[in-house]
Amino acid sequence: MDSILNEEEVKRAKKELLKDEEIYRISDFFKIFGDSTRLKLLWALDNKELCVNDLCNVLNMTKSAISHQLQCLKSNNLVKYKRVGKNVIYSLSDNHVRIIIETAREHLKEK
Repeated sequence: MDSILNEEEVKRAKKELLKDEEIYRISDFFKIFGDSTRLKLLWALDNKELCVNDLCNVLNMTKSAISHQLQCLKSNNLVKYKRVGKNVIYSLSDNHVRIIIETAREHLKEK
């Protein structure tokens, strides 16, 4: 190993490292955002409530493709749904989802 420039900061950084289990969970969470279709769905639901048919029209995709991706987003608590008559209406689970996307957008705009 190379010599340590700031031993105290190295000790503190080691002490503050996240546990591997938490790192893996966060990594898996961000993999969900790594899929462009899921990201489009999340963005389409930003401040909106839409049913599968609406989402199909917005993204120009089939019901089965949308439903498959919504299942992934639901199982990871990124979208929620409610039943209205025969329709199921989807929306973002909470403001954290919007914040994650907006933070990424802001970061990518930096020079």
